Amino acid sequence: MPTMIQPLHSLAFIYLLILPAAAPAADRMSYLDNGVIRLGVNLDLGGSITYLSASNREESLVNNHDWGRQIQMSFYSGPIPFKPNGKEPAKAWEKLGWNPIQSGDFFGHRAHILEHRNDDKTLYLKCQPMQWPLDNEPADCTFETWIELADKAAHVRCRLTNARADKTPYPARNQELPAVYTTSTYWRLMTYSGDNPFTGGELVRIDRKLADGGWANGRATECWSALVNDQDWGLGVYSPGNCEFIGGFHGTPKGPGTDPTGYISPVRNEVLDHNIVYDYDYFLILDSLKGIRQWVYDHAPRPAAPAWSFLKDRQHWIYHNASDAGWPLREEWHVRLDQPDAQLVSPAFCCPADLAPRLRLEAAFTTAQKTATVFWRSGDKPFAEAMSLTFPVIGDGQSRVYEVNLASHPLYQGVISGLRIDPVAAAEQDASVRIKSISWQ
Repeated sequence: MPTMIQPLHSLAFIYLLILPAAAPAADRMSYLDNGVIRLGVNLDLGGSITYLSASNREESLVNNHDWGRQIQMSFYSGPIPFKPNGKEPAKAWEKLGWNPIQSGDFFGHRAHILEHRNDDKTLYLKCQPMQWPLDNEPADCTFETWIELADKAAHVRCRLTNARADKTPYPARNQELPAVYTTSTYWRLMTYSGDNPFTGGELVRIDRKLADGGWANGRATECWSALVNDQDWGLGVYSPGNCEFIGGFHGTPKGPGTDPTGYISPVRNEVLDHNIVYDYDYFLILDSLKGIRQWVYDHAPRPAAPAWSFLKDRQHWIYHNASDAGWPLREEWHVRLDQPDAQLVSPAFCCPADLAPRLRLEAAFTTAQKTATVFWRSGDKPFAEAMSLTFPVIGDGQSRVYEVNLASHPLYQGVISGLRIDPVAAAEQDASVRIKSISWQ
């Protein structure tokens, strides 16, 4: 079973559950219906998805107990607490920091639609979200959404465009991509978390309630998870290339009212620059559990050695104890290494070691030090010295291709789930690395 943690959103949700729900939202809706599924967004709640059902059913799977539910965009960054112009966040929410969400804020102010188009094939929305912890504080960013239906699935593309006056480079934080809440009927959280994805291996049920200490945090190595009812029918969430998620259930399964809820969120740690344009997409699949998995098998690429080219963005890599030149990248990732224990960490992935024996790094090191170190991890294990290799570098600032024979290490085996590169062993003033690409041979 996945390891369990309590992310910030879980803490926020606990407070939400013990406070009064927001007033009912106005029912100004925009729908897509292809005869198989019907999806509706609420134009008075920033275009959040508030209705999703099979076309021949009345019941919606979406939980609308308060404006922190729905299926919606939500992002996190610093500072913590976030106090624009001295405005104080609600005490219960101050640890969330900068947290724009699509529906509205905790105090009952709705997000505003800036654009809306629906030609019965593509539904487009642009909104100015609200800062959830603050009283009537429109966020310094915009959200855009494009939605299309195909058979039993909805393809949703999302974009965050930041326009923050605060140019501070805040550390990476876990992002909900997106937040998905279901009604209490859909209470069984299912996924595949093993090391042999796309082979029909046994599914696992994530039997975790929020009251147990937080949502479950784990692996979905086929990049999907689902909340289903007692008949194994429900909602699958497929996040292309993203094999980490949080989720669980709050309250009593099949309980009365709208407070009990299922929750799924594909997640990634991301740095959100003051001016970033950040895109992601996901699919919502309505079917039996078997049908959801088959849909993913029919549409998802199979595990392969990932490759990252840093032409315009960080490719979901993050830094610790370091800083970079900000967004957008200009054909390389330029990272300053003047802090102790500088680290560059990849997004989570799922790749058999025998498909990726040699790491290829195209980079320019500027340092008096002679070596760098690459770490790898398997499953949800942390990075450790035992699973690392040190390789020589030339610190003259010239771009070179470095190859590291990871397969030469006896512990480089099984399924690899992440990389970490420590470009220097110790902090060094004016040291830096400029990375053009990271790939495998």
